[in-house]
Amino acid sequence: MRLNRYPCLLLGLMLLWWQPAPAQSLLLDRNHGDGAAWKLEECAACHVLRRIHQRPQAGNIRAIVQDKGYASCMGCHGDNGTGRERPCEICHNSSDLPAMPHRDGRFQHEFPQRTGDAACVACHDDSDMDGDFQVRQDLTLFPDVQKLMSPYFSSADFCLRCHNRDHQISGFEIGDRHWRDPLIAMEDNYNFIDFHGHRRGGDGTYTGLRDGYEYSSRVDCTDCHAMHGTENTGLIIDNSAKGVSRLDPALGLDNIPVWTGNGEYAQLCVLCHQMERTGQDSQLDTGNGLSGVHQAWGDCRDCHAHGLAGQAGL
Repeated sequence: MRLNRYPCLLLGLMLLWWQPAPAQSLLLDRNHGDGAAWKLEECAACHVLRRIHQRPQAGNIRAIVQDKGYASCMGCHGDNGTGRERPCEICHNSSDLPAMPHRDGRFQHEFPQRTGDAACVACHDDSDMDGDFQVRQDLTLFPDVQKLMSPYFSSADFCLRCHNRDHQISGFEIGDRHWRDPLIAMEDNYNFIDFHGHRRGGDGTYTGLRDGYEYSSRVDCTDCHAMHGTENTGLIIDNSAKGVSRLDPALGLDNIPVWTGNGEYAQLCVLCHQMERTGQDSQLDTGNGLSGVHQAWGDCRDCHAHGLAGQAGL
């Protein structure tokens, strides 16, 4: 049979032969070195530093690894079964990898009993460092309300495993707060009242949004709150690059400053919200170059707050 007479068959055979390589985790496991290298602490025993990361896809970190040496290996590849703590800040700092995450600002989501790398691995102990953020892989798995290790369905689900009233995670308890404080009431607010973007009593989404905004589900906590550093209290993002993940990049709103001092929340809300009909202050600049909300100044929280019943959103 001559395959050139059957182009469809030839194409089918080629497709069967060629398959994209499956994404592989960078974390080392028991198969490291066919099992012989598992639990070895000295990377230099097998890997020559000057030969590491020569492939083009590793070009953006090769210089960092050459500069930091073997001390940086565990950051991406895990502890290799040794039980040693993964270093994070050796690469994720203001000089080497400052773009992701944005670790700057006076306020950061860290814990009093954990500083430096320990604060990072509290939430990212099993991250595979492949550049693709996946909540089920890149966030440490904590038990749910039923004490089960169920997978996360969103990054908000991860946040709510600590920010709740009656099943806070051991070692991360939130004390000295009133039971209505959003820090501990957020699970109830989020699951029963605070359907940001969803109309109360229905599945339709709020319509006063910018064109090109993907709004197929509830807003994630990290769309408005910067875990790794911000100048705003309440961990509110101080720049659009730190949140609003569903904004279409084509809108060109990826570097907009946000200031919420004295409760001036309009600069935050205007990133995503844009009135369909002009009115009141909707044409006025909120102070960061954008307009579109019905009140360009003042504290939006007077009417739009976490857990406020009857709101079509926050």
